Amino acid sequence: MNPSFEKIAPDAITDNVFQLIGQDWMLVTAGTPDDFNTMTASWGGLGELWNRRVAFAFVRPQRYTFEFMERAPSFTLSFFAETHRDALKFCGTHSGRKVDKMAETGLIPVPTPLDSVAFAQARLVLVCRKLYAQDIAGEHFIVPEVREEVYPAADYHRLYIGEIVEVWRQ
Repeated sequence: MNPSFEKIAPDAITDNVFQLIGQDWMLVTAGTPDDFNTMTASWGGLGELWNRRVAFAFVRPQRYTFEFMERAPSFTLSFFAETHRDALKFCGTHSGRKVDKMAETGLIPVPTPLDSVAFAQARLVLVCRKLYAQDIAGEHFIVPEVREEVYPAADYHRLYIGEIVEVWRQ
């Protein structure tokens, strides 16, 4: 990782996770330093599962990042200061199939020890080893209004659960 980052334990994260994910947003990144993609997300979670510290990320199959999430054994969640909001907006509204997100945003990719990718400008990075993946299924919604509101086209996300193996902060 970048020398300006400090490695901390997952339980040393003091951010409010609702603010961190839902308001500040994050970049979900998968692939290797030579071949990766990233996308902005505002859905996800952090917690305890299977006696591990975990992160939850959701990616729709039509997103370019999905291909990388499927191939890679790990992924990262990168969080930024408000000064990088425009880069996050760009990465959430443009496909890596069509544009070079790094060239357009000025984000600088940095390799992580798991051969995944984070960004030099991130203030917090979670490096996650994939443990589990499952598609959201329409028939399992207990409250149909949620399904109807969020998935009117039945384009369900895939849930990825990753063990948080490293946390880096600036």
